[in-house]
Amino acid sequence: MFLDAFDEGSEAASRRDCAAKWINIGDAHCLFGNLNVERGTFDEAVQACLCALTAFEVAKRLSDEDDSQRREVWAKLEASVERFASLDQKVERVDIALCDEDKLSAYYVPAGASSSRVPAILCISREEETAAILLARLLPLMISRSMAVLVVSYDDVSNHWLGPSEMLLSCCLDYLSARPEIDATRIAIFGEGLSAALATACAVADRRIAAAICDGGLWSWTRLRASIEWMTRTADLPDEGLSSAQRSRLARRLRCPVLVVAGERSLFGVSEAIKLEAECTATSIDLELLLPPTPEGGLENFVACDEGVFKWLERKFEHATASQ
Repeated sequence: MFLDAFDEGSEAASRRDCAAKWINIGDAHCLFGNLNVERGTFDEAVQACLCALTAFEVAKRLSDEDDSQRREVWAKLEASVERFASLDQKVERVDIALCDEDKLSAYYVPAGASSSRVPAILCISREEETAAILLARLLPLMISRSMAVLVVSYDDVSNHWLGPSEMLLSCCLDYLSARPEIDATRIAIFGEGLSAALATACAVADRRIAAAICDGGLWSWTRLRASIEWMTRTADLPDEGLSSAQRSRLARRLRCPVLVVAGERSLFGVSEAIKLEAECTATSIDLELLLPPTPEGGLENFVACDEGVFKWLERKFEHATASQ
């Protein structure tokens, strides 16, 4: 894949040059899309815009966080989302009503044409990204699926001036459940980074969540373990039985299928995720682990990883429909 040749140790100049090439590829797709708009061939324009989004996402991953190149790519990603919305008219900016007069801004993408009600997924962006940046990454995968998507930003749902994150996410579930095209029995939640912990907390608190792509409580366990090490001034932890119980504490409270994605996009170690999966399997908890196909020392194949997430979700929803 296009990121396989690069790793964290690659020379900055080489990565920057490669990022610039992917920016040019994205720009070329944008120009091609504009030409198709002028010709009135809107389907081709939409496909060009989706290709541009993927190219800019690759460039984002190759650019350094503090580099002006990263800011340039972010601006192009957000502009491409707005361009796609104007072309396809499927991306809506919506306001989620909260318990008081405040509102939460979000992106809503309805599913493709369907004669029946469709499942939905509530997605929370990473802590350092906007909702538009996450939507830009997911749009090429989502657009052909019979699934609606609501995307909110981590900054908004973790804003305690608006209320506890579980309450804000519950309002998002209210919004989805009230839409006539949504099957309220098939709503999932998706988070990565710190958002994965928010997704876990929401799935524990709100039984309307039918599937969760989250951390399964591993961030809570990681913080607890760090506190124990700090207080005892030692790296020695309690016996394995107690450690196992603490590690799977939140997972045992989840009442829906769970997918934990470990690796580059997680805040916990792969070994901890493997232990959690084994513990949940032993106690018949429906928790699976996804390890993205990342070459040794390379960057994550985000397309394959996101595809794996959506295929898992579709499988769980199909099983839920068959059981009804």
